[in-house]
Amino acid sequence: MGKVAIEKDACKGCQLCIAFCPAKCLVLSQDLNKRGVRYAQTKEQNNCVACGFCFLVCPDCCVAVETQKE
Repeated sequence: MGKVAIEKDACKGCQLCIAFCPAKCLVLSQDLNKRGVRYAQTKEQNNCVACGFCFLVCPDCCVAVETQKE
């Protein structure tokens, strides 16, 4: 199981992390960040498998993934 943390004000809303998440635990927020864009956020944190795809594809390095013990 994993935990995703997204630095919302650094996110430019490219949605790459959302597209590459195999567990579909990320969505685009309805709110705007300081850049004035909708940012990625977690939807189903418990579904995260800590694969790290979101971290690897983020061009702005605003995603972090932690592995959690069950």
